[in-house]
Amino acid sequence: MALTDDLPALDSEYPLTSDAIAAYARDGHVRLDGVVSEAELAPYREAIRRIVAERNRETRPMEERDTYAKAFIQIINLWVNDETVRRYVLARRFGKIACDLMGCRAVRIYHDQALFKEVGGGPTPWHQDQYYWPLSTPNTVTMWMPLVDVTSDMGTMRFASGSQVEGFIGQLKISDESEAFFDRYVAEKGYPLVGCGDMKAGDASFHTGWTLHKAPGNAGAYPREAMTIIYVDADATIAEPDNENRVNDMRGFFPGLGPGDPVASPLNPIVYARS
Repeated sequence: MALTDDLPALDSEYPLTSDAIAAYARDGHVRLDGVVSEAELAPYREAIRRIVAERNRETRPMEERDTYAKAFIQIINLWVNDETVRRYVLARRFGKIACDLMGCRAVRIYHDQALFKEVGGGPTPWHQDQYYWPLSTPNTVTMWMPLVDVTSDMGTMRFASGSQVEGFIGQLKISDESEAFFDRYVAEKGYPLVGCGDMKAGDASFHTGWTLHKAPGNAGAYPREAMTIIYVDADATIAEPDNENRVNDMRGFFPGLGPGDPVASPLNPIVYARS
């Protein structure tokens, strides 16, 4: 789809408070309401839905899928080949929020992903995002934005508040094993479980790469459509991959680069920098 002049710009600033920044630093996550309005979101939602429908190859009945495949339909880097989604993913408004939360000089895109949890879709097990990422820095943040109004029983995010201080905990991908291990871990450590609850389309949560999080299955009447964008400190470098997922991420999201290089491939543009 060609970029049109009548798309909402998404370059104005969101009024991020010092309390929100402090909460993010303390808890490893923060919920922000009304990051985009319904009118602003509408054309981008339609473009994201169209690409998910075009690229989704999952046709198996739910009972034939493993835990990961039951959790969501996942489509990655929608922005690369679509000008409408590009404008959404590279939005200055989102980039500035990420930069202010991390307190860095500038931020780059790591990648985007649509995560659509189907009706009857399973829970997303406990995990740490940064297990998958070959990055030299803990200074990462994921924006998770519902594209439709969602209730808590449709699969909004739940965090082990404060767990980001642990950093890397273990080589555990999203699985039944990660759910069991981290469920015990969170209980033993006494981290509060904080959920986002019901959310309007255009609200968003932001969490660090090391914050333990999960989501329930979708018991609602329609799909939980969400878009995520992962940001990284623009001055970060690529770390030596120590698991297969990080090897694959390095090849897929940092093409032509390797350990020690800046995270600065053509797939990782700077979306906000302080003047």
